Amino acid sequence: MNAFLLFYVVIYMGNAVYGTFMPIYLHSAKFSQEQIGMLLSLGPLVAMFGQPVWGALGDRAKTKNSVLRFLLIGSGVSILFFPLSHHFIYLLVLICVFTFFQTSIFAISDAITLEELDRRPNWSFGWIRLGGTVGFAVMSLAFGIAAKSHIGSMFPVYAGTMAAALLLLWRFPPAAGRQTNVTGRRFRELFRNGKLMFYLGINFVVQITLGYYYAFFPIYFKEMGGDSMLLGWSMVISSLSELPFLLFSGWIFKRIPISAILIMAALASSIRWFLFTLIGNPLWILPVQLLHGLIFIVLSVTLATFINREVPSEWKASGQTLNGLLSLGAARIIGSFLGGIMSSAYGMRQVFLYSSWVSMTCVIVFGFVIWIRRKQKVLGSH
Repeated sequence: MNAFLLFYVVIYMGNAVYGTFMPIYLHSAKFSQEQIGMLLSLGPLVAMFGQPVWGALGDRAKTKNSVLRFLLIGSGVSILFFPLSHHFIYLLVLICVFTFFQTSIFAISDAITLEELDRRPNWSFGWIRLGGTVGFAVMSLAFGIAAKSHIGSMFPVYAGTMAAALLLLWRFPPAAGRQTNVTGRRFRELFRNGKLMFYLGINFVVQITLGYYYAFFPIYFKEMGGDSMLLGWSMVISSLSELPFLLFSGWIFKRIPISAILIMAALASSIRWFLFTLIGNPLWILPVQLLHGLIFIVLSVTLATFINREVPSEWKASGQTLNGLLSLGAARIIGSFLGGIMSSAYGMRQVFLYSSWVSMTCVIVFGFVIWIRRKQKVLGSH
């Protein structure tokens, strides 16, 4: 269990470096908001084509570990080429190459971890995923200090975290792929699961607003007057806010319907984005970041757990990949690309207000659907 825990610590350390500070790096390189939006959206677009490939390979490979090993090496090596040029086309191509490897790391890691959990019922995914939260918080703060004067050091630091993850991966027991002939049917079968599609729909809408947040919040925070160290502290708070759900997720899943959990996450995101529009002092952003613990981690752990429970064994890696494809692919593209265009036209504060409206619409529409379904079940039982 220690190997899995430490593995999540280091891969989320890398995620903190790239996810939080890449927008700052691009902003410091004098790219416009439209260009930043395009750079941060076309990478996930390429990842959308890569994720089904990696998911299928994970299901059909001799071990999923070998696929994950290749992803860690590919992302760690490709990121070292970023400092060579600030040319827009060069960075566009490089981000596409990097995210082709990087985006699927989390889906394949979750698939391997959850399979091992099936063999070890005394383990908890929440406790293991807690390592990711701690790693993200520690690196956000540590690199937030370094980024004030050495933003370019993010690339070797990220590569170093991937090297550490690679070493830890050697300690994992092999997670066998499933040698089946279901490639053509895999995603069709997943799309026929109505409950899965409903939950993925809620997740997708909220993840669009999170896509805008991840791409533009660091810039928004800096323009508000916050420096890189304060930005790091804001990410520490958002990371540590995930602890309660991670610690009590098993208890929560037994007592609260998954649909209600996802609706609450959508409501929390609506409130959070609305509060962003009211605040002008970066210090007041810090307590609002506590709402992060009711959004991203709730969506990711809930969907990962549901897929592991509901999807047939031979399609579990593809199920996790489909979730990543929608939430880390399509949703991030919409959030960052359209967000960049809209930020240029209306300003970032106004786009956060629109994001609040989108999340609230999700709460109303999906909440109404749940209410109708439950009413029909009650009438059907009579």
